[in-house]
Amino acid sequence: MHYLSVAIQYGVYLLEAGLLAHLILRRRSGGVLPVLLYLAFLLVVDGVGRPGVLYSFGYTSREFAYFYWLTDVALTLASFLLVCAFFRRACAHELKAWHFVRRLLGFVLILVVGVSAFSLSRNYGQLFTQFIVEFQQNLYFTCLVLITLLYILIQQLGSADDELALLVCGMGIQFAGPAANFALVHLTQGETYASALYVFLGPLCTMGMLLTWFYALVRAPQPSAIRAGKEPARELAAVASREA
Repeated sequence: MHYLSVAIQYGVYLLEAGLLAHLILRRRSGGVLPVLLYLAFLLVVDGVGRPGVLYSFGYTSREFAYFYWLTDVALTLASFLLVCAFFRRACAHELKAWHFVRRLLGFVLILVVGVSAFSLSRNYGQLFTQFIVEFQQNLYFTCLVLITLLYILIQQLGSADDELALLVCGMGIQFAGPAANFALVHLTQGETYASALYVFLGPLCTMGMLLTWFYALVRAPQPSAIRAGKEPARELAAVASREA
C-alpha cells in the first residue's frame, strides 16, 4: 500500500509540473493566469516543500506535522482565491452581479474565520490542533459549496466558456473527496481507517482535478474557435440559399 501511495503522489507531481510547463510554454495568460499561479504554488508546496521537510525531519516529526498542516491551510486559502477568480471570470459580462458576489465572498471568508475563532475561544491552549485544523476544514467545506454554486451560476448565465466549466468541474473533484473524508472522520470520531483513507483519497482527487484541467486547457475547443468554425458554415449556407 505504501508503494501505491508513493506512485500516486509522484503521478500528481508529474501532472502538476506538466500542466504548469504547458501553460508557460504556450504563454497563456489572461483567464488562466490564476490557474497558472495556483499550479505554481501547489508545485512549490506539494512537490518541493513537503518532500524536503519530510526528508530532513522524518514522517513522524513535529516539524513535518506542523509544516504539513500549515501548508494545507495555505493551499486551501489559495483554492478559495482561485474560486473567487473563477467567479470573476463567470461574471465578466455581468459587472453588477460581480460586485454583489465579491462582497458575498468577502463576507463568507470573514464568517469562516469567525466560526473557527469561536471554537478557539473555548480552547485557548489549542491554537494548532483546534483553530488551524478546524479553520482549514471549514474553509474546505465552504469552497465545496461555493464551487457547486458557481457551476449552477455558469449554467444559469448560459455561458459559452466551456473551458471555465471544465476548470470548475476539476475543482469540484478536488473538494468533494476530501470533504467527504473529513465528514467520515468526524462521524467515526477519528477511526484509523477513516484517517488512513485520506492518504489515498486526497492525492487521487488532486489527480482527477489535474486530468480534468489538462483536458480543459490542452484539448477542449475554445468558444471562440467554435464560433469561428460556425461562421464560415453560416456564410456558405447563405450563399447557397441566394444561388438557389
